[in-house]
Amino acid sequence: MRLSRYFLPVLKETPAEAQIVSHRYMLRAGMIKQASAGIYSWLPLGYKVLKKIENIVHEEQVRAGHIPMLMPTLQSADLWRESGRYDDYGQEMLRITDRNDRDMLYGPTNEELITDIFRSYVKSYKDLPLTLYHIQWKFRDEIRPRFGVMRGREFLMKDGYNFDLTREDALHAYNRHLVSYLRSYERMGLQAIPMRADGGPIGGDYTHEFLVLAETGESEVFYDSAVTDLSFGDRDINYDDVAQCQSILEEFTTRYARTDETHDDAVFNEVPEAQRRVARGIEVGQIFYFGTKYSDAMGASVQDGDGNQVPVHMGSHGIGVSRLLGAIIEANHDDKGIIWPEGVTPFHAGIVNLRQGDSACDAACHGIQLALENKGLEPLYDDRDERAGAKFATMDLIGLPWRITVGPRGLEKNVVELTSRRTGESEELSAEAAVDRLCQIYGV
Repeated sequence: MRLSRYFLPVLKETPAEAQIVSHRYMLRAGMIKQASAGIYSWLPLGYKVLKKIENIVHEEQVRAGHIPMLMPTLQSADLWRESGRYDDYGQEMLRITDRNDRDMLYGPTNEELITDIFRSYVKSYKDLPLTLYHIQWKFRDEIRPRFGVMRGREFLMKDGYNFDLTREDALHAYNRHLVSYLRSYERMGLQAIPMRADGGPIGGDYTHEFLVLAETGESEVFYDSAVTDLSFGDRDINYDDVAQCQSILEEFTTRYARTDETHDDAVFNEVPEAQRRVARGIEVGQIFYFGTKYSDAMGASVQDGDGNQVPVHMGSHGIGVSRLLGAIIEANHDDKGIIWPEGVTPFHAGIVNLRQGDSACDAACHGIQLALENKGLEPLYDDRDERAGAKFATMDLIGLPWRITVGPRGLEKNVVELTSRRTGESEELSAEAAVDRLCQIYGV
């Protein structure tokens, strides 16, 4: 993509309403534009990152054996009355009446709707286990939407729901989700710590939140510093292996890590003093096991092997897809702009032409662009007639992990400059070697 043909409305000044780093940089980098309080249009650069995050989540859910589908944004209030949550949920729920005076709502979550789907079609234990999920826009009418996509009213979320015959089977589904979430976050360049949490309006007393440590986090968190040394890495996981999934859950949840809602001073004080940490965290996901809460209320049952009708055990599992974009920036930035991890970057590299209009520079940049695209990579070629400083500032702000700089002096020596956005380190290579290096980095 040539920058002269791309829609990238970069701002030089920070808008007054932006209070935290991710909100400032997303506005300045032309990623989002506020449509109304807590609701944003996703401009091309922001949308590309959003889709990268969404694709990682899809890939890891399918890898874990979960089945994608799509449910509507608007739901019938009758289902929520059936579960008992319609009046309990509070003013965050946007309630709507259609032209026929039917009570509707803009879904903040989908436990009722998925339970209705399940009870309509699944009748036998032979159809279990089953986990269905979707990635859908949600709406919660926050009283004070702020911090950009971190606490918006409209947000993109992955929510999945497992249906199992027994508590043991449902807890394996819980563990399976924890493993798949750990894989997802690490692919995005994040360390998200699973912490004991509160069930809130979803329900259930067995739940973990995944939090990214950041000064701007809304939650106060208490943890053993040893949890930050844990890494999932490139493990080969058999999601049907109950013992393997259980051992990973124990590895990542045995050490003390809790949000302020479930914090216990007595237990925390058992952690060696040198390892006790109190910090802020950004919630980017949560998993729940809530047993038969919804299946009892809504009649979701199956016939077991003895011919008895039994309620299914359920859990729900959510990842804040749009919120993750803000969390990634909060964890990956400097005073010049964003620093995208390779797994979610909107473009794999930037190409900067130091002398636009020079035939040799133009030809070299075009050749590098084509070579990268032929390898399946997406470069962003800054072909604008701008000063070098302005081009470097744009590349630093939008945060592409790698930059190839092409100028007349380098071409006289048959080299270009490859620069890492994260470290700032540069090296001179031939154009072919720079392309090969990027192919190595991205595994293509």
